[in-house]
Amino acid sequence: MNKVTGIIIKITGGFYYVESDDKVYECKARGIFRKKGSSPLVGDIVDITHYNDESYCSIDNIHDRKNYLIRPALANLDTLVIVSSVVEPNVNLFLLDKMISVAVNKDITPVVVFSKSDLSSADEYLKIYKKAGIKCFEFSSVDLREIDRIKELLRDKVTAFTGNSGVGKSTLLNSLFPELNLQTGNISDKLGRGKHTTRTVELFKKYGGYVADTPGFSTLDLERYEIIQKDRLQYCFPEFSDYLGKCKFVSCAHVCEKGCAVLDAVECGNIPISRHENYVKMYNEVKDIKDWELIK
Repeated sequence: MNKVTGIIIKITGGFYYVESDDKVYECKARGIFRKKGSSPLVGDIVDITHYNDESYCSIDNIHDRKNYLIRPALANLDTLVIVSSVVEPNVNLFLLDKMISVAVNKDITPVVVFSKSDLSSADEYLKIYKKAGIKCFEFSSVDLREIDRIKELLRDKVTAFTGNSGVGKSTLLNSLFPELNLQTGNISDKLGRGKHTTRTVELFKKYGGYVADTPGFSTLDLERYEIIQKDRLQYCFPEFSDYLGKCKFVSCAHVCEKGCAVLDAVECGNIPISRHENYVKMYNEVKDIKDWELIK
């Protein structure tokens, strides 16, 4: 019997695949985790017990997480690359801003990649997010100029690639790492949205760290699983930081108040209008939610 520490790289069919010292162990989780309501996640650092014949391996302990996401279910992320297609499907700025805010709230660095830029220009969107201080790139399967810059962000990091269905997450990952040969899909003409080609979350060891392709998410996932409290929301928009604490009223919500420094910055063009509009939408969604109503 031996005990080792490793990282969960995949969960499927009730089995947890743990990588340790370049070896992968197929494990079951002890029942204590179910009783505690804390199941292991991909990305978790865990202690496992395995026997010499490796007939049975068990996850005995989950190390403290620095962060985690519920949908997609991942732990200990450094970077979240959010892929948003310019067309087919069109950019959903509200969904994009929600995902960026979730990442910032969890101390995960958000990076935005606008895909399918060969079909329509991404310039107006790049301008918005560069002004907001968020790293952003454009990408298409016929223009790989940004690939090396995107790849450099992955060095020694645990990174997840996510986005709405059909935006080209797997296509981007295949361009970064052709050996992955991930399945890709087309847009459904009938439904006007992407087909889910990624079914499970899996970490791949790349560039000194790990990268993950994830199943496509929806607005409903964010509304149900990743709610940001109203008092925290202002800190999840990095471009607000220079103006926080400078409003006329200490209790300013930065929605429509007189003497609001954030609103003044929007009017002066220092904060993108769409970003503030989406902040207001998000604030109005959560302003009446009580702490006890939040999913823990």
